[in-house]
Amino acid sequence: MTEDEKIQVAVFRFSVISDFIHSSTMNRREKSRLMRDKCSRKWQIPFSEKTRISRGTIRRWIRLYKESNGDLKSLCPHDRDDQGRCRAMDEETCLLLTRLKTNMPSVTVPYLIERMKRSYPEVKLNNSTVYRFLHQQDLMHPREKTPTDRRKFEAELPNDLWQSDVMHGPMVDVNGKQHKSYLIAIIDDHSRLIVYARFYLSENVLSYLDALENGLSRRGLPRKLYVDNGSAFRSKHLEYVCASLSIALIHAKPFMPQGKGKIERYFKTVRTRFLPHCQVATLAEFNTAFETWLLEDYQKKVHSATGQTPFDRFTSKMHCLRTAPANLKDHFRKVVRRTVNKDRTITIDGRLYEGPVALIGKRVELLYHPNNPANVEARYKNESFGMIQPVNLHVNYRVKRDKNNNPQIDANPQKTSYQGGKLWGGKNG
Repeated sequence: MTEDEKIQVAVFRFSVISDFIHSSTMNRREKSRLMRDKCSRKWQIPFSEKTRISRGTIRRWIRLYKESNGDLKSLCPHDRDDQGRCRAMDEETCLLLTRLKTNMPSVTVPYLIERMKRSYPEVKLNNSTVYRFLHQQDLMHPREKTPTDRRKFEAELPNDLWQSDVMHGPMVDVNGKQHKSYLIAIIDDHSRLIVYARFYLSENVLSYLDALENGLSRRGLPRKLYVDNGSAFRSKHLEYVCASLSIALIHAKPFMPQGKGKIERYFKTVRTRFLPHCQVATLAEFNTAFETWLLEDYQKKVHSATGQTPFDRFTSKMHCLRTAPANLKDHFRKVVRRTVNKDRTITIDGRLYEGPVALIGKRVELLYHPNNPANVEARYKNESFGMIQPVNLHVNYRVKRDKNNNPQIDANPQKTSYQGGKLWGGKNG
């Protein structure tokens, strides 16, 4: 398993235990009920065919996370001791069993095994292994259509839960051309306060991270962030940012927008109370008018569901808020891993950088903001090696080395010599 895959598994494990990490208000009975719910549900575990998580496993993850003082890397999986050995069934056998059972859902396990033996005599199967695999894949019993249990809910405290989504906005003028705008908004579930909202020219992950960073710096850190299944919300970069800030990232079920009712209701308010009365043309003017409306109209108007203004309801319980860290911007840096080449070069998004000599041949972590590629920090084994610089080929051309192999810049590049050969340079050649 690669380092990137281990980080993905660690982010998933944090999403499982996040409710227990922030469980200061839950009593013992509530924790026990929550543990039973997590053990009974089916999970999509990254890089694993298993769909269940045991009580002991969840407790072990919680213990590892707390003993490391909230270090996300403590949840990374270790390499298996039996790596490379034969398992009970290989991947191809599992795919064949899944296909047969899907095409013939009513057949029995012995019939499946007999059918596999006739088609693939070399495959050895036993009843218990096949039964366990089919149960894990939820293929033993056909799914029955049952009514969905939906319940009206509200977070108990401010910043317990943020909901976020993107609304397609009107066309705006950008340098004389018409471009579509997108409203990225974040709402606090308890107070209905708009944590941050702004119109952007794109709904990609960079635009969303900009909105999220502004919201965190203004209103503090939420415990949970509830989002849709768009490409920006499924970004590994967003998952890493949330996990590093101890924020549980929750995705709504596909094609079920009912769970995001509060943010959808806010978008309806924007369409009916702001857009019809806004006549500006450029994106900057549009956002200025929108911010004025948000502060003077929405935030200070009594909400029909709570009986309070969103601002008053949010600020009435300030003692429970988590403030954003001083190095908040560092948490939003993108993390990539590269091996430093023998000529000290490192490539990031098509750009060449020069790494420290001590890291030649090492696989290092590089942290940077995609919109500011000039500042890239190199780390190796959790130790920072400072900022690396872009490669300057002309400066490197003038670098000479003394007898101790220390680099020195040639102040007069017109004088060129090649010791041991027949190349001389200068005015006279």
